[in-house]
Amino acid sequence: MLVRMSTNADTPQVKRGRRAPAGAAVLREDVTEAIRAAVFEELAAVGYARMSIEGIARRAGVGKTAVYRRWRSKLHLVLDLVSAVAVQGLPAPDTGSLEGDLRLLYEVTSRALRHPVAGQIIPDLQAEAARNPEIAEAMQKALREGQQTVANGIVAAAAARGEIGEGIDQDLALDLISGPLYWRAVVVRGPKLPKGYLAGLARATAGALKAL
Repeated sequence: MLVRMSTNADTPQVKRGRRAPAGAAVLREDVTEAIRAAVFEELAAVGYARMSIEGIARRAGVGKTAVYRRWRSKLHLVLDLVSAVAVQGLPAPDTGSLEGDLRLLYEVTSRALRHPVAGQIIPDLQAEAARNPEIAEAMQKALREGQQTVANGIVAAAAARGEIGEGIDQDLALDLISGPLYWRAVVVRGPKLPKGYLAGLARATAGALKAL
């Protein structure tokens, strides 16, 4: 006869007499993904300061233990997610031209930055970073590394095609590539981008990089 056994939130129900897995084996990926999704929802709904492990667990439909077994605090949870998200989802453009690569990057980045959830979470974490050195350091490291990898790839490809010179300042190139769109979408947070804005930005940035 099947009997419900008392197990932690990650462990599926098992038959009597069958030993449940222990340690890392019970960290089910579907539970981990549910918790990650719940973190973004909770951040967007209440902000970092009011976010709680209890609230996250409730949204994810798991017990608090399931959260604590993966992250020891809400700070470490958010730092982990910031680091993971910052280096995922950005394209490695390969359109055959510098301007085309920049335009593709801007289109993808703009959609991500202007997503309603991102629009609520990013300013909140920026404000929290001003008060919390750990969050500030993690955000700076993660965001810079993610953007730097993509920017370096675009610059290297353009140099290989002879569109720009070899050995340009990579930090300056990163500022030129990433700065304007982040300023418009995250700092100014103005209305919808005007028609042709991203194409114009890609054209102007390509021209600036060629002038270095």
